[in-house]
Amino acid sequence: MSNQFALSARKRDLFGKGEVRRMRRLNGEIPAVIYGGKINPQSISLIHKDVMKALENESFYAHIIHLKIDGKDEEVVVKDIQRHPAKATVLHMDFLRINKSTSLTIKIPLHFLNEDICVGVKKQGGIISHTMSELEVRCLPKNLPENIEVDLSNLAVGETLHISDINLPKGVESAALTKGHGYDLPVAVVNKSKGTAATTDSSEGENDNKI
Repeated sequence: MSNQFALSARKRDLFGKGEVRRMRRLNGEIPAVIYGGKINPQSISLIHKDVMKALENESFYAHIIHLKIDGKDEEVVVKDIQRHPAKATVLHMDFLRINKSTSLTIKIPLHFLNEDICVGVKKQGGIISHTMSELEVRCLPKNLPENIEVDLSNLAVGETLHISDINLPKGVESAALTKGHGYDLPVAVVNKSKGTAATTDSSEGENDNKI
């Protein structure tokens, strides 16, 4: 993992809606909670502008983050982000502590490759539809990928690429597939475009008239 993410935080001892509003308005901070391990959940506050800057990088969502809480380092991953429904504002965050010897379950962004040379698109005039944008995986922290690449070059019209078709990095497994084959969900499909269908129907009509 090439990117490094570090955020400064402070312990939060005051709670309630009034305190949260004061944090956001006067200090430019947002509340957050760290869970996991044998330690009790810890309430902290983060600097909002620093969080927004980090969120500009997609890798932040699936990366080990170094939190410096009142000078003490803590390694975590993002578990949940609560955003304002209308503004570009983060309202609350949840983090999960990591243990280097314990597997974690986390959602990783999918990067779709070779869509422009996909057989179903380039040769058959189809349209690619993504049914997933991220995949929940299980792995040790050292094996945590920033993203998962999905090659669509050989997908033809009418074909569906499933989770089991993805080549996952070493040491990484799909959380869904551990539940059984019935959870092998579709990831992408190449559909016939309406224009292609219309052209085909028109051609068939012309052939019928000639007959």
